[in-house]
Amino acid sequence: MSNIILIEFVLYFIAIIGIGFYTSRTKMDHSVFLLGGKKLPGWALAFSERATGESAWLLLGFTGFVFTTGLAGIWVAIGIALGIIFSWLFLAKKFMQETDKHKVLTLPDYLAVNFKEKANIIRWVASILVAGFFMFYVGAQLAGAGKLFFTSFQMNETLGIVLATIVVLGIAFFGGFISVVWTDMIQSIMMLITLCILPIIALIYIGTNDLSISQSLMSAGDSFNSWFGGTTGFAIGVLFFNNFSWFFGYLGGQPQLSARFMALKNEKEAKQARNVAIVWTILAYTGAFVIGLAAIAMYSQGSFTDVETILPHMILDLMPPWIAGLLLAGILAAIITTANSQLMVVTSSVSEDIIHKALGMKLTDNQLLNVSRITILLSGIIGMIIALTSESLVYLIVSWAWAGVGCTLSPAILMTFFWKRYSGTGVVATIISGFVFTVLWISTPLDSIITSRFSTFFIAAFFGIVFSLLFPDKKSQDKMA
Repeated sequence: MSNIILIEFVLYFIAIIGIGFYTSRTKMDHSVFLLGGKKLPGWALAFSERATGESAWLLLGFTGFVFTTGLAGIWVAIGIALGIIFSWLFLAKKFMQETDKHKVLTLPDYLAVNFKEKANIIRWVASILVAGFFMFYVGAQLAGAGKLFFTSFQMNETLGIVLATIVVLGIAFFGGFISVVWTDMIQSIMMLITLCILPIIALIYIGTNDLSISQSLMSAGDSFNSWFGGTTGFAIGVLFFNNFSWFFGYLGGQPQLSARFMALKNEKEAKQARNVAIVWTILAYTGAFVIGLAAIAMYSQGSFTDVETILPHMILDLMPPWIAGLLLAGILAAIITTANSQLMVVTSSVSEDIIHKALGMKLTDNQLLNVSRITILLSGIIGMIIALTSESLVYLIVSWAWAGVGCTLSPAILMTFFWKRYSGTGVVATIISGFVFTVLWISTPLDSIITSRFSTFFIAAFFGIVFSLLFPDKKSQDKMA
């Protein structure tokens, strides 16, 4: 059985690297390597944004989370879905317009050009924030690959992590953003197939074997059959906000997602992309939630030493080998797309924001391209080391990175877009406070009470507002005078 799946995995690897290499033949300069040069269709960017946004955490982390929480897990899905829909409806076009206006390639650089007095400080603090957290994000994806290989083939997790790293680096190194988007598009479709087919098969299995999801929820534990986890009073609000809080990270602050908005060509492409992304999101999260509930009926609590391997176990139990191989490749697709995109974000922060802009090094376009490729290799190796040495769960690492980056930069982006009195000092205060409070919050028991995804967003916004009012930009003072 594993031989058939292994052959399909090998063919998948060859196909993805081949697509990446083929698309890399585009005439490449630094701007094309980092953001595609406005050459990509909206629907491809939408598929890429969705694959990048969901990663191993949706297929492995979220399905495992629903298995251990029951119906209350739906608030995570609702929070994320609403965040995605909000960003495509209200932010995507704004990102496209602002990119065209300022001719920027990265999220930190966009913030910097809007606040020229503090431009370099903003580039430094934003780039350090992004690179620091995203290294762990890449590591989480590669750790997910190790779990997948172990579950599928009983392969040593270390070898699985190394193999995934090689594929990720191969795609990103050759063609940059363009190769990543086109391979993302293929892999996004594979993810969606897995998330739509498997729940149907699981429900058929449950029906034909006289199993019951509702009865299984009741027997799994007191909280499983409640939409609010069996909580009452104030605890309902805590549970709701903790699960719903993923919403705040989607409000423009995730550089790997915002890059897809920035790469859009025109309003027609933006509308097309919006429709594709919203439909994808509804289908994918419905499927993942049903998979988690079906697993509660199929397996007893405590059946797994690692609940984040439930999805591959279910695929192997329910599917013939040749179909199982294709669906398991969908999980691997989620891992590779996100790891690729995280590497591109780290690379752009180092080569564009730090070396090119903050340090002002006079490099030719070709030299900048080489710097970007070297950064990809070094970042991939660091991510692999993190994956090999970390015991943390995929869900938790992604959750922390979501708070540290998404919930820190989201208020910075929203206030830059919509508040004229936001100042450069306010931006710096937003980023530093978000970073510091995320690290402090997750290091204390507070995170188990109120998640850092919720607290970071409002703390960062608070400091951004206060410091903007206390230290306005000179142009703002002139306008007020």
